[in-house]
Amino acid sequence: MSKLLVFLLVLFAIYWVRRLLTKPKTPPPAGPTAREPQASMRMLSCRRCGVHVPESEGVQRGGDFYCCEEHARGGH
Repeated sequence: MSKLLVFLLVLFAIYWVRRLLTKPKTPPPAGPTAREPQASMRMLSCRRCGVHVPESEGVQRGGDFYCCEEHARGGH
């Protein structure tokens, strides 16, 4: 019985080592990496409250920038 257990452990060890050595090479994940700079967004300050918001998320009115529609309606 002990010889059978040793035999099975040896088979498992061989399988495990072979699996580690023949691991398929996977391509690197798509998307930005640590070496590639990410596109930066321009941050602008709200004319009313001073909070900095990405330009794409804010509201521009009459040459001024606001963080939300409510502040744009309220004026200065």
